[in-house]
Amino acid sequence: MTLDLPRWFDLHTHFRQGPAMAAYVKAHLDMGCAGALAMPNTQPPVSRVSGEAQADGWSLESYSADLRAAGAEVFEQLIVPLYLTRQTTAAMIREGAASGLLRACKYYPPHGTTNAEHGLPMDDLIGGEVLQAMEEQGIILCIHGEQHGLSGPDYIDAQQNAETRFYTERMPRLLAAHPKLRIVCEHITTRTAAEFVAKAPDHVGATITPQHLLYTMGHLIQGLKYHLYCLPIVKFQDDRAALRQQVTVAGQSKFFAGTDSAPHTTKATACGCAAGCFTGGCAPQLYAMAFEEAGVDLSSADGLALFERFLSLNGPGFYGFPASMQRFQMEKGPSQTPLLETPVGPITPLPLGLGIELTWRILG
Repeated sequence: MTLDLPRWFDLHTHFRQGPAMAAYVKAHLDMGCAGALAMPNTQPPVSRVSGEAQADGWSLESYSADLRAAGAEVFEQLIVPLYLTRQTTAAMIREGAASGLLRACKYYPPHGTTNAEHGLPMDDLIGGEVLQAMEEQGIILCIHGEQHGLSGPDYIDAQQNAETRFYTERMPRLLAAHPKLRIVCEHITTRTAAEFVAKAPDHVGATITPQHLLYTMGHLIQGLKYHLYCLPIVKFQDDRAALRQQVTVAGQSKFFAGTDSAPHTTKATACGCAAGCFTGGCAPQLYAMAFEEAGVDLSSADGLALFERFLSLNGPGFYGFPASMQRFQMEKGPSQTPLLETPVGPITPLPLGLGIELTWRILG
């Protein structure tokens, strides 16, 4: 069986910085990717609109130039969101929108994930001038939807977790205060978040990663497979079932691909584990496997349409650019994800698919 698909867009990924960037970009190109939204939690962050990179932060202009120099100039679309910090102003939003450089902004909960120490609480943004300017200018808010500053028992237990708290306590207030703000709820992991997005207005969408469609906390804990450790953490079977249910609704337009692929040069550290799954080179294959595990027959016209909508069409539709006219093919059959070689050597962690027999392979 061969699938012929429009080249797809990864609308949440990490290319980091430094000499390995070109290898990360090439890994995306090699798996049929037509474009990307590149996360701004670099070191230093992408925290201003224009000008040269400075010691305390890149600009959208300077970081985008670095990405293009690393090979991203061949992408049909390259979006870099502005990292929302306490230094972000409404004037910056209007300046960025007028210049065409600013298409999205990124919210990180303070210390909520890798390089998120520059973030600020959502309560400090709701009703404020920055989100009002974004609403007026049509700038998309990309949200890492977890409540920050929770103790261990509140962070995750059988009844609630940081994500469910955010979607029950913060998101309703955000929508009420900014009813026209375009929002992408990124890398959602729970039934609570999936059902919230499904019921929200059409200008609220969500990305879902391969790992959250495929794996549960049981996969992570059994054998302590730290290559599966990401934030938000993989959840439970009921949550995975809810995500699969939403992406396989005929005609759905709210849910789309965003891998959150995160290359860490060191995964296990002295004080814990770096959060992120690297899926460069294997993301479409993993997504196809997830759809099949959800009961979708990809050999049927209806099944292929569901997969194409999620992988290739919904993201461009939500962000307001055309789907790719270029095609790529995947073939049913076993394959392996190779170890990525970079100018600084093989990366660690290993790609998520390394050592796992994938049931699909990219043809080109």
